[in-house]
Amino acid sequence: MTDVTDDTFEQDVLVRSDEVPVVVDLWAPWCGPCRTLGPILEKVVEATAGAVELVKVNVDENPRVAATFQVQSIPAVFAIRERQVVDAFIGALPEAQVAQFVDRLAPAPSEVDLLVAAGDEASLARALELEPDHPGAVVGAARLHLERGEPEEALRLLARIPETDEARQLGAEARLASQQVEVPADGVDVLLDALLPKVKDDEASRQEFLDLLETLGPDDPRTGQYRKALAARLF
Repeated sequence: MTDVTDDTFEQDVLVRSDEVPVVVDLWAPWCGPCRTLGPILEKVVEATAGAVELVKVNVDENPRVAATFQVQSIPAVFAIRERQVVDAFIGALPEAQVAQFVDRLAPAPSEVDLLVAAGDEASLARALELEPDHPGAVVGAARLHLERGEPEEALRLLARIPETDEARQLGAEARLASQQVEVPADGVDVLLDALLPKVKDDEASRQEFLDLLETLGPDDPRTGQYRKALAARLF
């Protein structure tokens, strides 16, 4: 549970709702029904084990958020998914109704979801039989193929799904493995420096350079440095 303010609303609610449904509890310290509803919301959302997140907004201290939802009475609870209000209720509902509200945001996992969660080869294979383009099943199976030294099969699987950060990084690792490019734990800089003079005129070198950057990940400071160096070479 997170306390959200006017200043943190966009990041903690809107941006976060792109990844997981967010329940927004609008309350105030003087509101008796709010004090009744708050613990119920916390209990029910906690039971989702992260599938839904809860934030609380003190409307007295954060008038901009209250105005955004056009709140006229509290407690007021809104469900946000992908930056849109998808459900809401006003007043202190009993726990059973709150649970139904939250369950609509986090439906029970499907058979395929459970197979993907198991993560073993047989379960992933069955998941792909049932849903060939399930993102979790595709990524899990592709990772197993890569670990077995079958990068081409990993790439074939990844082509089934839209690109995500995880799929893009795994695809980069698979392309490098298919070209037998060994990525040393501490020597990526050497490879990048060697490729940099070639990136403008050699498409294969440019792709290898980008794949190596993916293996570093977005949080590595070298990623930004080398992306700037790449842009300087290309433009």
